[in-house]
Amino acid sequence: MFLGKHEMKSAALRQDFLSFFGKRGHAIVPSAPLIPQNDPTLMFVNAGMVQFKDVFTGKDERSYKRAASSQKCIRISGKHNDLENVGVTARHHTFFEMLGNFSFGDYFKEEAIVSAWDLLVGQWDIEKDRLVITVFEGDATTPADEEAAAIWKKVTGFGEDRILRMGAADNFWSMGDTGPCGPCSEVHFFHGADPDPQRFGEEPAIDGRGWTEIWNLVFMQFDRPEKGAAPIPLPAPSIDTGAGLERVAGVLQGVTSNYDTDIMRRLVDKAAELAKKPYRGGSGDDDVSMRVIADHARTTAFLMAEGVLPDKQKREYVLRRVMRRAIRHGHRLGIEDLFLHTVALEVVDAMGADYPELVERKELIEQVTQGEEARFRATLKRGMKILDERFEAMGDEGVLGAADVADLYTTYGFPTDLTEVIARERGLGADVEGAELIIKSAGSADGPIDPHAALPQAYRDVAAKVEPTTFVGYEQERGESEIVALVLLDGDERRLVEEAPAGAEVEVAVKVTPFYAESGGQVGDAGRIHGPSGSAKVEDVQKPFGGVFLHRVKVADGRLAVGDVVTLEVDGERRMATRRNHSATHLLHWALKQVLGPHAMQKGSLVGPDVLRFDFAHNQAMSSDEVARVEDLVNDKILVNAPVETEVLAIDEARARGAVAIFEEKYGDEVRVLTMTADSVELCGGTHCQRLGDIGVFKIVSEGGTAAGVRRILAATGQNALHHIRAQEDELRRARIAAKATTGGDLADKIDKIMQGEKALERKLKALEKQLLEGGASGGGGGLDDMLHKAKTVDGLSVLGVRLPDGTNMGSLRELAEKLRDRLGEQSVVLAATKNGDKAQLAITVSKAATKRVKAGDLVKVIAAKVGGSGGGRPDMAQAGGTNPEGLDDAVAAIYDEVARAAGG
Repeated sequence: MFLGKHEMKSAALRQDFLSFFGKRGHAIVPSAPLIPQNDPTLMFVNAGMVQFKDVFTGKDERSYKRAASSQKCIRISGKHNDLENVGVTARHHTFFEMLGNFSFGDYFKEEAIVSAWDLLVGQWDIEKDRLVITVFEGDATTPADEEAAAIWKKVTGFGEDRILRMGAADNFWSMGDTGPCGPCSEVHFFHGADPDPQRFGEEPAIDGRGWTEIWNLVFMQFDRPEKGAAPIPLPAPSIDTGAGLERVAGVLQGVTSNYDTDIMRRLVDKAAELAKKPYRGGSGDDDVSMRVIADHARTTAFLMAEGVLPDKQKREYVLRRVMRRAIRHGHRLGIEDLFLHTVALEVVDAMGADYPELVERKELIEQVTQGEEARFRATLKRGMKILDERFEAMGDEGVLGAADVADLYTTYGFPTDLTEVIARERGLGADVEGAELIIKSAGSADGPIDPHAALPQAYRDVAAKVEPTTFVGYEQERGESEIVALVLLDGDERRLVEEAPAGAEVEVAVKVTPFYAESGGQVGDAGRIHGPSGSAKVEDVQKPFGGVFLHRVKVADGRLAVGDVVTLEVDGERRMATRRNHSATHLLHWALKQVLGPHAMQKGSLVGPDVLRFDFAHNQAMSSDEVARVEDLVNDKILVNAPVETEVLAIDEARARGAVAIFEEKYGDEVRVLTMTADSVELCGGTHCQRLGDIGVFKIVSEGGTAAGVRRILAATGQNALHHIRAQEDELRRARIAAKATTGGDLADKIDKIMQGEKALERKLKALEKQLLEGGASGGGGGLDDMLHKAKTVDGLSVLGVRLPDGTNMGSLRELAEKLRDRLGEQSVVLAATKNGDKAQLAITVSKAATKRVKAGDLVKVIAAKVGGSGGGRPDMAQAGGTNPEGLDDAVAAIYDEVARAAGG
């Protein structure tokens, strides 16, 4: 087999690729963030060309016509989802790097093919006999790519046996159902002892031996105007290539599995070290688990480095899912201590030199990963116990029902996909699809949802005819411009119109505007538009696509029409309040790092005239002292009243000065750099104060958690801060009056005495309630013994249904049900019911021995319907609520028949 003549390390390979194309006139473009900045239909960047999509379609222009990059990619959602294959095969990853070279109407097939061959064979010395080339064989709408085949033959000297024809599924690329598309050529390498082209297409062995694709050259030469239509030639054909760094590294390092390349093997070995088991590189469960941990730890580190932290929605949910899969595999390996953060930190050490964001957020990665694993290990322990019980009841075959899968998720936070994996390991099934429908209908769908819907047709029409808007709002709040498009808002529909009458709600596009469009966490401006035939109130401004500003307005009088020259006036007072809040967020960001540490990076923000919301990375609540120190630091800077300096710089120069970039934001080749203090230098396109003193005063209103490792501060500035202080003073005055306290400082003592008295009353009330319950159910005394006499024997089980006094809380309901169950013996079922306000409440408990015949969770679903409700729970304990307390007596009576039905079935 090929032994890798250079044995080139991954970092050197990345640089060698970029250097090769840099010498051939390509601009070396840094990797874009993993969160797409120009494609709302993608959850993550999944290919090297994503950051250049707008260049290929003509919506964006760059200063270069050819480029090369090494792009961070994640394929874990949508149609590109490799999750289930990770660790099982030698090639699949959730995170990987894509090497690529691109031509935007500059060179085409011949130069792309020559360059690829020169690099692979000329510079990297890869054996020709181990390579085959595939080209597009043609179909009903598009001819075969004989041009590429001829070039490959000329460049390589290969015959037909090594230049293979393939169909559209393998060798035709398109950006979507419509738009740019074209044939592609793939370069395949053979790992193993016998590189026979006749065996091309066979499934590679589990260790990676066999043919594998290492580079794909896309020849973007057509445009498809409609779905299913024949493509037509593009006026400026382009090139988009992609070579998986890990795959090429495997070739040059002489290994057959990506997991044996230098970086991945380092992570696998760390997992093996923590498991105290050898890694054998095979297909056994332990080896698969070590590979999963290595892959998922890398994805974890890179997503957290970009500010994505585990939570319940969208990208955050995907990260949580990845982390929990890794933790589950650590559990399978017998790793008892928290471990995932250790492997994630190994990623930082291995790749931080090339991706400095890993080093910058090293502390955050460690803290959040530890916290998430600690929480999930408790969930895993509970969930596995419950799953074992339910699998035991199922026997050796069957499918775990949707209700059980959903209950594990909603009650215990046990992921549905993890339930499915564990069931499959036991040779069983799990109705995950049905469970997710139950979860969604209950209003708690937490799965990875596509973050944006597709753009309405009206927006695509505007994008095709309108140039990006010129923003002049940094210098002025009033100006004139021409209306170039009107989008009428008609319910959920949007359509282009030529004019809009009084009362109409429309989105207005103009050539030049002083209005700021919502971005970077700052809300859009408001104000008015005055035209020759009417006026409108501007309520919001958005940039839903490209660089076109859409002013959402309601026409107040007359009409607005395309072609009108209008006057645009920003609400200056509202903008000034927004400026105060936005400038304050920059000072707050700086102050948080001073007080809490460099890990306290911005996670998100929202600033408007009445709101200052700032999310930041931190793993615990701030103390009152820390809050005060942050306030003092910010207000000290305000009192200095230094000027706020802004510069427009090249992105590389801005980064060289230490300007902080927020990964979620999109930055061009030139950026606006905002300097407030020597330590507060950030990239920001928002509107800001001219001097720090314009902020007036800064006051933190609240601080709390929003997700694992993420805290949120709400604050106020200027008049808003003054209003907040006055409101607090008024509340304090009213509290003194209510507590009959003086202004001398005894308010806290008075409140403490009131609270102690309330707790004493609650204890007495609970004791009285317990005494009442144990003294008899509704309708008379007799105590527990009297209730027990009402029990009936149903198919060998002792069954009892009782209704307790109205107002009994759920805790007491469960407690009494358990006491009655224990008194009835090892084969017992008890239903306790009550009316609480206008609601019905039920608790069902089943002795452990009886759960083999009947399950509380199943019983409660049927009986709860009689009180207009629903519920769920474990086999031994379940509870429910309902909106029809009039049905309680029927529910109590029904327990006997339902137990008979369940036990007899």
